[in-house]
Amino acid sequence: MISWFFIGLVVTILLTPGPTNTLLASSGIQVGVRKSFRLIPAEAFGYLISITLWGVLIGKVAVHFPLLPTILKLFSAAYILFLAVRLWKTANVSQDYNQATIGPAQLFAATLLNPKALLFASAIFPAIAWADPRYYAAHMTVFLLLIIPIAFLWTFIGSILTSNKISWLNQCNLQKMASLVLMSFSIPLSYSALLKL
Repeated sequence: MISWFFIGLVVTILLTPGPTNTLLASSGIQVGVRKSFRLIPAEAFGYLISITLWGVLIGKVAVHFPLLPTILKLFSAAYILFLAVRLWKTANVSQDYNQATIGPAQLFAATLLNPKALLFASAIFPAIAWADPRYYAAHMTVFLLLIIPIAFLWTFIGSILTSNKISWLNQCNLQKMASLVLMSFSIPLSYSALLKL
């Protein structure tokens, strides 16, 4: 029921820098990994609500406009490619992680408004998830379970960035690696959308 392609895309997109991950890294810098655990439920609920709302909306509109999921998948592939290029180009620009202490409400709001939610709902979650509650429950459960280690990883990265103990684990290398992985996922996503045209 759950494909490895789905898991790979979810992990890749969740790993890419964005508003939520920046806040998680900031929290790791400011209060450490253990105290940042309280933010993980806020991220999970933000994504749960946002992805579900986008998915239901897309599911209702797709009944009257069947090409919508394919078009959104192509736009999503283009967005992933855009993210990859932007990550590569800005890899040497230093990120400001010194923000005010991050709270669950702030992380929830950032995640709720995160453009990745539309990407997940329109291109990553299978269309059947918005028609069959069993598929929705299975895919959303896997998605929410994947959030936990990735959120932990971002807070851990934040805590390591302050100590500079690992020379290769820096923002530049992380962004370039994420860029290459994103590019590798945008190609099959575009291909699968083009096959349905």
